[in-house]
Amino acid sequence: MTKAAILRPRELPTNDRGGGARTTPLVTRKCGSTSMINGITAFDPGAAIGLHKHNCEESVMVIEGQAIAEIDGVQHHLDTNDTTWIPANVSHRFINPTDKPMRIFWVYASVDATRTMIATGEERSIDAEHGHKPA
Repeated sequence: MTKAAILRPRELPTNDRGGGARTTPLVTRKCGSTSMINGITAFDPGAAIGLHKHNCEESVMVIEGQAIAEIDGVQHHLDTNDTTWIPANVSHRFINPTDKPMRIFWVYASVDATRTMIATGEERSIDAEHGHKPA
């Protein structure tokens, strides 16, 4: 039986995603998850991540600051605690349009989540992005 885990973001490694975005994986296969993964991505002022899609559902909550969620070509202004639900294969990205830090908490509905970049078609497993090998 898998044991429960307490995860403290300040004690976990953070991955630089480039362009002023950094991700801290939280619940992953590494702690024993078999059905979901989540984490926190921090955005510097003005930072954005590239337009992409996933092979599973995703939910994102703004936990600090304000964001723009571009979902299927439509931009939505988000305040702290606003939450998105994005179906599989819908293009989206998050942008920090402010001069203050912004952070999001994300959840993927599968430990086998992938990210496909719209501009290049490159697909990667979320685990691989975070330096873990998928099981």
